[in-house]
Amino acid sequence: MHQFFRYSFIIISLVLSIQVVAQPEKNKRLICATCTINPYKYVQVKSDTFQKASVSSAHPLASLVGAAIMKQGGNAFDAAIATQLALAVVYSGAGNLGGGGFLLARTHQQQLIALDYREKAPARAHRDMYLDKDGNAIEQLSKLGHLAAGVPGTIAGIDATLPYAKLPLKILIQPAIDLAKYGFVLTEREANNLNDSRAAFEQYNTQPTAFVKPTSWKAGDTLVQPELAATLERIQRWGAKGFYEGTTADFIVAEMQRGKGIITHNDLKNYKAAVRTPLVFNYRNHTIIGFPPPSSGGILTAQMLGMLERYPLRKYGFHNVKAVQLIIEAERRAYADRAEHMGDADFYPVPTQMLIDPRYLQQRWRNYDSTKATPSNTISAGKQSTFTVSEETTHISIIDADGTMVSITTTLNGNYGSKTVVGGAGFLLNNEMDDFSVKPGVANMYGAVGGVANAIAPNKRMLSSMTPTLVLKDNQPYLVVGTPGGTTIPTSVLQTLINIIDFDMSAAEAINAPKFHHQWLPDVVYVEKNVAPSLIEHLQAMGYSITPRGNIGRTEVIRVLPYGKRETAADIRGDDSVAGF
Repeated sequence: MHQFFRYSFIIISLVLSIQVVAQPEKNKRLICATCTINPYKYVQVKSDTFQKASVSSAHPLASLVGAAIMKQGGNAFDAAIATQLALAVVYSGAGNLGGGGFLLARTHQQQLIALDYREKAPARAHRDMYLDKDGNAIEQLSKLGHLAAGVPGTIAGIDATLPYAKLPLKILIQPAIDLAKYGFVLTEREANNLNDSRAAFEQYNTQPTAFVKPTSWKAGDTLVQPELAATLERIQRWGAKGFYEGTTADFIVAEMQRGKGIITHNDLKNYKAAVRTPLVFNYRNHTIIGFPPPSSGGILTAQMLGMLERYPLRKYGFHNVKAVQLIIEAERRAYADRAEHMGDADFYPVPTQMLIDPRYLQQRWRNYDSTKATPSNTISAGKQSTFTVSEETTHISIIDADGTMVSITTTLNGNYGSKTVVGGAGFLLNNEMDDFSVKPGVANMYGAVGGVANAIAPNKRMLSSMTPTLVLKDNQPYLVVGTPGGTTIPTSVLQTLINIIDFDMSAAEAINAPKFHHQWLPDVVYVEKNVAPSLIEHLQAMGYSITPRGNIGRTEVIRVLPYGKRETAADIRGDDSVAGF
C-alpha cells in the first residue's frame, strides 16, 4: 500500500472520473492512475508533440491537471474547466474566480461556440464615476481597490461550459480544491510577484490575506489558501449559486461595503454569461475564427490580416524591414478604429461588418507610404497617452483526441487585479472597470484611448483586448492560439499567425520570436529587447519612434500536424508549460 505522507495526493481513476484523496506525507506528491502530478516539485515543459490531446497554459500544474482530466475520459471542455479552476489557485496574478473571460471552441462535429463571461459594470455604475468635480479623471480610482471591480463572470462562464463537458463539476473542481487546501510550491517568478505587490495588498485589503506573510516569499515556499479552498467547495456543492448567492455572495458584498465598492447581491445574482456568434474570416486559404465584441481582438485580427494579405510577406521574410513596416502600419490603423468604434455590442451598434470589409480596409490604407511612418495624428484624432502593460491576463489552448479545439482567455486585468481579496472567500477581485473609457480620449492603464462606444453604463461589459483564436486548414483543426498582455494581445496573436502561416515557423519558434507592438496612440513602436538593432535603425530612419521594453505576450499555441499529432508550445517568457498524451 501507499506510504502515508502529509500533504500528498492520490488521484484514483474511478469510472472515468478523477477522485483526489489527501493523505499524510513525506514525499509530497499527487499521483494519478496514468501520470504523476507533484505540486511540490514540478518542471516546466516548453514544447512537445503529443499523439492525442494537449494543453498549454500559464502554469505547469494547471496544464497537468487539464491533461489528466482528458486522459481519464474528459473532453476539451472538461479540461478547460479544470485548467481554469487550477489556474485560479496556482496562478493568482491572473487565474481567477473574481474576473472574467472568453471561451471560443470548435467541436469535432464542427459546431462553433463563443461564450462571453466578461465582467459587467455594477448597476450603480455611471459614466462619470471616476471623474472629479471638474470633470478630470481621478488617478488610480478605476485601477486599484474596491471601486475598480466589475461583477465577476468566471464562474458563470464555467457553468455555461458544463453542458459541453462529460464529467460533473464535482470531479473537475477537486484538483483546484486540493491545490488550495494543501498548497503548492512557488516558483521564483511567483514569489517575486507576491513580494512586489505586498504593499498594495496591505493598502487595499481590509482583512489579512494568504498572499502576505511576516517574511518575504521565496522560491520553494508553499502557498496554502484555505479560504479559497472553502469557496471552491461551496461551488463544488452548489454550482454557480455557490458563488453568486449564499455565503460567497455575502462575503463579496461585505467586502464591497468595507471598501466603498458598489457590487450588490442583485448584481451577482443577475449575472449571466452570454452566447456570441464567432467572427469567421479567411487569410491565405486558412479559416480564422475569432471572438466578436465586447472583444476587440477578433475584429482587430481580421482588419490587420485583411490589410496585409495583398503583400508577399513570405517573400520579404521574418523581420525584414518591409514586412515589419507593413505590420506596424496595419496595427496603427486597426487600433485607431478600436478607439472609435468598439465596445459592448449589446449597448452600442459596433459596425463589425464595415470594419472588416475589404473595401473599407482599402480605404483605410490609402495614405500608406512604404518609405516612411504614417503619423498617428493623420489617421484619427485622440489624446496622447502613456503606456503601461500588464501580463495579468492568462490564456489556455486545448485540443482533445476527437479534435475539439478550445481557446480561452481569462483575466483580472492588472497584476492581481484590483489588489483586493474578498475577505473570508480568499480570491482577488478584478480591476476591469479601467477597461471602460473613464473619460473619452483619456488613456487606461494600457495606454488605450476610447470614446462613447466604450463609455461606462450600468450592466455593460467593458471592451476587451482578449483574442482567443482558432484556425482551420482545409476545414480541419490547425491552430489554437491566444496570449495575455493587455492591448498587446491582438498584435501578439497576429504575429504568431503570420510567423506560422507566412514564415513557416514551428509552434515554439512562432511564439518565442521577438515581437513588436503599435497601438495608434501613443505613436510609438514598442519592441522587445532582443529585436535586431539593424531593424530598429532601419525603422528609425523611416521616422518611427522606437521604445525597447520587456516581454510582449506569453502565447500558448497548439498546431495540428499533417498526420494529426499535436505540436504544443508554451511561451518562454513565463512559467508557462504544456502537457498531453
